[in-house]
Amino acid sequence: MSMSSDEMNGWNQQIIAEFRANGGKVESFGDAPMVILHSTGAKSGVERENPLVALVEGDDMYLFASKAGAPSNPDWYHNLKANPKAEIEYGTERFAIEAVEVTGTERDEVYARQVAAQPGFGDYEKATTRVIPVFKLVRS
Repeated sequence: MSMSSDEMNGWNQQIIAEFRANGGKVESFGDAPMVILHSTGAKSGVERENPLVALVEGDDMYLFASKAGAPSNPDWYHNLKANPKAEIEYGTERFAIEAVEVTGTERDEVYARQVAAQPGFGDYEKATTRVIPVFKLVRS
């Protein structure tokens, strides 16, 4: 299923509204930990908001640039590469983070833990030939 950018923006806005109305829970994502990433557009300089499924392990938090297995990285990936200082909403909190890309063996281990927690991420990995980037979010 492919959505136009207008459809995707409308869908994102619905998810964000539900997230904020329910203290960070989104029914269609079940128990998956959700965040809203506030990043600065790499080209536009405009703040962007993206609802994303995260991996939360104690104080460690990770994001996955899966784009549901699409052949290219999502826009927010490029935004974080250009401007790694960002903010996230998690539960009812909003705080500053720095996004650090995790690579190599560490990336593979983190991604495997995400697949164990959220099997759909295994499907995303099978659907694309690219290595899906992983970011560790360091609270700043």
